Order: sequence, then structure tokens, then C-alpha cells
Amino acid sequence: MARANYQYGTSPRKTVQEIPKKATTEKKPKLRVVEDLPRQKVSISKAQRKKQVQTTMLAIFVFVVLLAIGYRNSQINVKFNEMQNQKKQLATLQKENEQLEINIQNGLNLSTIEKEAEEKLGMQKLTNKQTVYITLPKKDYVEATTEKVILEEEKSWFDTVKDWVLHLFKN
Repeated sequence: MARANYQYGTSPRKTVQEIPKKATTEKKPKLRVVEDLPRQKVSISKAQRKKQVQTTMLAIFVFVVLLAIGYRNSQINVKFNEMQNQKKQLATLQKENEQLEINIQNGLNLSTIEKEAEEKLGMQKLTNKQTVYITLPKKDYVEATTEKVILEEEKSWFDTVKDWVLHLFKN
């Protein structure tokens, strides 16, 4: 098959030679089934077995330590996110509180109180015709007490019982 003479890249192109197919008259060798032979037992010394157990235990220990560190870091992240959310809520509440304080200060202004009284309650300022003046005599209206106030002292329970018994015998 003819290809274009233009070559891409800097390395020369390898030529591919087509190999003519041989006639299929050659027979392919059949595959033989080989029976599995029992495996030979490999004897491992006690020292090698001990070293394998130690290596396995070390790997498990390292895995558990890394798992604990990962869990601790995830808990730290959860608490940090909760703290950030609480800070956001605090900032929002502080802004709202400042806004309410400003609204209260604006509401204490006399002109805004008068404006709301006129608009919402339909109140009006007094005119000279609505003003009524009264005159009061300059006599003092406080009366002095003429009776004496006698304060009774609290009696103990023994005195109360004694008075009650005396009262029974007098009748």
C-alpha cells in the first residue's frame, strides 16, 4: 500500500513489509492437558515465621495509627466547621442587634413619635380652643393625723397560748 511521502516527526519511518500468508495446510499443534501435580510443601523455619508475624503486626499497627490520625483530623475539621458556623451566626446576630439599637434610638426622637401618633393613631396637636385652665385655691390639702397609731409587737407562741388560756378562764 502506497503512503504519502510526507513524514511527520524527526525520526525516520519504519517500513513495514507485508509477509505473504502461507497456505493453511500446515497443522497447528494440539494443546496437551497437563494434570496439576501436588505442590511441594515448603518448610519455613520458626525464625522466618516469627519475622513474618512481626512484619504483619507492624503493618497492622501502622495502619491503625494512621487510621486514628485520620479520624482525629476529621473530628478536628468537623469542630472547626461548627465553630465557623457559630462565628457567622454571632456576627449576624451582632449586626441585627446593632440595627435594632439604631431603630430604638430613632424611635425615641420626639419628632418621629409625633409623626407616628398623627399617622397611625390619628392624634392631633391641641389648639387654644381646646385648652381649659382651672384655678385652685392655695390651701394645703394635706390633713394631719389626730389619732395615735399603736404598733403591736409580735408575741411569741408561748405568750399567744398563755393569752388564749387566760381568755378561756375569764369566760
